Amino acid sequence: MRIWQYIFIFSCLAVLYNYAGYALLIYIANRLKKKKPAPPEGFYPTVSFIVAAFNEEDCMEKKIANSLAQDYPADRIEYIFITDGSTDGTMDVIRRYPAIQLLHQPERKGKSAALNRAVGAARHDILIFSDANTYLNPEATGQITRHYSQSRVGGVAGEKKVIAATGAADEVGATEGLYWKYESFLKQLDSDFYSVVGAAGELFSLRRTLYEAVPNKVILDDFIISMKVAARGYRIVYEPGAYAMELPSFSIEDEQKRKIRIAAGGFQAMVMLKSLLLFWRQPRLSFLYISHRVLRWTLSPLCLLLAFISSLVLSLQPGHGFYQLLFLAQLVLYGMALAASFVPQKNKTPKLMKLAYYFVFMNVSVVLGFFRFLRGKQPSAWEKAKRNPVVGSAEQVG
Repeated sequence: MRIWQYIFIFSCLAVLYNYAGYALLIYIANRLKKKKPAPPEGFYPTVSFIVAAFNEEDCMEKKIANSLAQDYPADRIEYIFITDGSTDGTMDVIRRYPAIQLLHQPERKGKSAALNRAVGAARHDILIFSDANTYLNPEATGQITRHYSQSRVGGVAGEKKVIAATGAADEVGATEGLYWKYESFLKQLDSDFYSVVGAAGELFSLRRTLYEAVPNKVILDDFIISMKVAARGYRIVYEPGAYAMELPSFSIEDEQKRKIRIAAGGFQAMVMLKSLLLFWRQPRLSFLYISHRVLRWTLSPLCLLLAFISSLVLSLQPGHGFYQLLFLAQLVLYGMALAASFVPQKNKTPKLMKLAYYFVFMNVSVVLGFFRFLRGKQPSAWEKAKRNPVVGSAEQVG
C-alpha cells in the first residue's frame, strides 16, 4: 500500500503547486523585492495597431469605431486590418474608413500567416495586436506604450475581461469570468517576479524589431510570438490598465471547442519552445513557464486522475479513515461539477459549484486537446468564434 500512498501524496502536491503553490512562492518573493518605479506617462512611440479578422462583418463597424477612439496622438498610430480569406462584407465595411489600411487576399492560410503579412506591412516601432471581436478601453494604447520607455521590456500583455451577457452565453460567462480573474492574478504575479509567460491574443504588444515570423501551422500564435520575445531575454510585462472586453462563447459546447483547440496548441507550443525546459539557461523564465503553463498542460490532469484512483484504493483498506475522507472530498468536488453542468443558468449556481465545474471542465478539455494534438487533427486556420450577440449589464464578470 505504500506505493499508493506515495502516488497520492505526489499527485496532490503537484496539483496544489501548479494552481496555488508556485503563486504563493513568487508572491512572497515579490514582497521581498524592492518595488520598481511606475513607468512614466506621456511616452508616445509610433504604433502599428493590427487586427486580423475572418468573416467579422457583424462586429467590424463597432471594432473600427472602438479602435479609432483610442486616446493616442493620431500622427503616432497607424491601423492595419487584415482579412485574408474572408468571404462576407468585412472588407466593404473597412473600406469606408480611410484611416484604416486594409490588407486582403482571397487565399486563406490561417491567422499566423495573416499576422506575418500584416507585420511586414507595418511601419512603426511598436506592434499592438487585438482581436476583431474585442473592444478596448480608450486608454489602452497609452497604457501599453509607456512601458517601452524601459529598454528591457520587449512586450506588454493586456487584460482580458469577459462581459456579462444574457441568453445562452450567460452559463459560460458566469464561469469563464471567474477563470480570467484567477489568470489575471497569476499574470500580475509573474510580471512582478520577472515576465508574463504567454500573452493572450485579445490584446498584446511587442517591439517590431523583436517580432519573429511564425510558421503557418502554429495554433497559439499569440503565445508563441510573445514567448519567443521572452526567450530572447526581454520581459513581457502585464498592464491591467489596458484591457480588452469580450463576450463569452455562445454555449458551453463552443467554449469547449475553444479550450480543446488551446490545449492542442499548448502541446504544440511545448515542442516548439523545448529550449525553455532547459532550466539552467534562463532560470526565472523557465521556472514561471514550467510552473504556470507546462504543468497545467501535462502533469496536473494526470495527477487528478492518479489522486482519485490512489485514494480509492487506500480508502478500501481497513483502518484508512483519513483516505476515506479524502476520497469523499473528491467525490463532492466532482459531484458539484456534475450538478453544475445541469443548471441551465450558471449565474444562479453557487460560486463554489461554478469553480468546481470550470476546474473539471478545463482539465477534461486539456486531455481531449492532448489526444487531438497526437492525431494532428487541429487545423491552424482559425474559426470565427461564435459569441452571444446580446449584452446583459455593462459590468464585466472577468
